Amino acid sequence: MTRTPLISGNWKMNLNHFEAIQTVQKLHYLIPKGVLDNVEVSIHPPFTDIRSVQTLIESEDLDFALGAQHCHFEDSGAFTGEVSPAFLAKLNTQYVICGHSERREVFGETDEMVNAKVLAIMKYAMTPILCCGETLTEREAGKTESKVLGQIDAGLAGVTNEQIAALVIAYEPIWAIGTGKTATADDAQTVCAAIRMQVRKMTDDATADAVRIQYGGSVKGGNAPELMSQPDIDGALVGGASLDPDEFSRIIQFNG
Repeated sequence: MTRTPLISGNWKMNLNHFEAIQTVQKLHYLIPKGVLDNVEVSIHPPFTDIRSVQTLIESEDLDFALGAQHCHFEDSGAFTGEVSPAFLAKLNTQYVICGHSERREVFGETDEMVNAKVLAIMKYAMTPILCCGETLTEREAGKTESKVLGQIDAGLAGVTNEQIAALVIAYEPIWAIGTGKTATADDAQTVCAAIRMQVRKMTDDATADAVRIQYGGSVKGGNAPELMSQPDIDGALVGGASLDPDEFSRIIQFNG
């Protein structure tokens, strides 16, 4: 099965809305015509930038998908500082990252909370990017697959086969995020293949063959082609490199 690669730029807590507009404009200028016929790109700015980026994408008819970095699992309520998935949907947000390692490690998100977010995001016809990954300690102890596959089991609880086929899973080894260290292409493929096999066990062949699996963790223009050539890697969740339009455009052009 041919799966359209998804390259997602997670800007984290960087760039104000003026800087976000300039970054998107430059990125669009740098990508040659025709590249986005075969690759999907989602941009995930901070919440304060989303409306500005939405307006730019829609007014200029840019071939980028708008994404968010996070949301709450409730529609509304006394959750100071949180953002409702209903609000994001009204801004034509297409993708929402959930269960990112920083949300889990820094803000204490549990597997149960992540699962609730997956269900809430899909309730509003947006696509979750469900993140999973292990720490360096877990990796060195040989617990990579047990940790990652446990997160997949929990994150997809109560999700139908049809919904799973349409979502995105991102394998992002925590030890590789922002460290400059990257899993080798073979190591990344091994874990992504295990994730697909786990989905196959949970669902069926068609669902497992359809779901897109990204790799995230110090992805650069230089290593993107080798990572993306792996049979079970269908895209990249890009952090720091996505803030640099030149570098991000090179990642997007991994085939070129």
